[in-house]
Amino acid sequence: MYDWNDLKAFLAVARGGSTLSAAKALGVNQTTVARRLESLEAAVGVRLFERGQSGSRLTEAGRDLQAEAEKVERAAVAFGNRAQAHQRGLAGSIKLTCSEILANFWVTPAIAHFRRQYPEVQVDMVITDEALDIEAGEADLAIRSGRALPISDLVARKIADYEFALYCSRDYAERMGVLTSLEDLKDHDLISCETAQGMMPGVAWMLQQAGGKPPAHISNSLSNLSHAVSAGLGIAPIGCLLADADTNLLRLSEPIAEARASSWIVTRRDLKDTPRIRAFIDFLVPHVQQDLRIREAQLRQMRGESA
Repeated sequence: MYDWNDLKAFLAVARGGSTLSAAKALGVNQTTVARRLESLEAAVGVRLFERGQSGSRLTEAGRDLQAEAEKVERAAVAFGNRAQAHQRGLAGSIKLTCSEILANFWVTPAIAHFRRQYPEVQVDMVITDEALDIEAGEADLAIRSGRALPISDLVARKIADYEFALYCSRDYAERMGVLTSLEDLKDHDLISCETAQGMMPGVAWMLQQAGGKPPAHISNSLSNLSHAVSAGLGIAPIGCLLADADTNLLRLSEPIAEARASSWIVTRRDLKDTPRIRAFIDFLVPHVQQDLRIREAQLRQMRGESA
């Protein structure tokens, strides 16, 4: 059986071309390198180098085994990195839950960037409009949206505020016309969204403005709501930041005060100081906020507005 230090000496000589250069690279003396090469050759039973006054040249067997030794080197480095990550608490898995629309537009891209910085942390997602029980351990983290958070023992950090307005598709506008006032809502097809959390505040406001007119289409998915509007099924409130960037949609109202909402990332108190949880929250919040600022600047540029 060979020693990993023997393999390191072998690779250093193969790359440097001599025991002297290998000794300098490894920070040991030349005699140690030579002894380790002899030990490795004895262990594998073949000569690895042709030695001469100009240095050490790999034999055919040495060239073949160099590739295998480099695989061992990569595995050893990965092993060490993972061990260090565990020492720092920055390894393991996180279970995060949020709605599909947040997952697709902000959270999943943020996770991709987070993983480049913290490759030993795996972030698994449970995508649902239902509010999983974080306190019962159904997830480690949740992104919750609404006008306010319910009172609980969870620890929350605010991510952003959102505005909603009424939208329809260009196709729908050509067929049915646009609103001249909110009173016109009673003459249009309206789309409702009723999730496990109840009816969206913006939808309730819209139906109230329409005099209680029943919706022409009902969905239980926030993500599907925007697709239903884009398909021309009718009018509904959608988040302005997303809808204003969609050239297929027309805004029909000013932001709805009753529909303003915020998002928070929440976790249990016993998890908030776990290194991987803290690292993810500290990464996600500014990342999403920066993305929102970029999107807002792009929208202002599209509308020809100054910053």
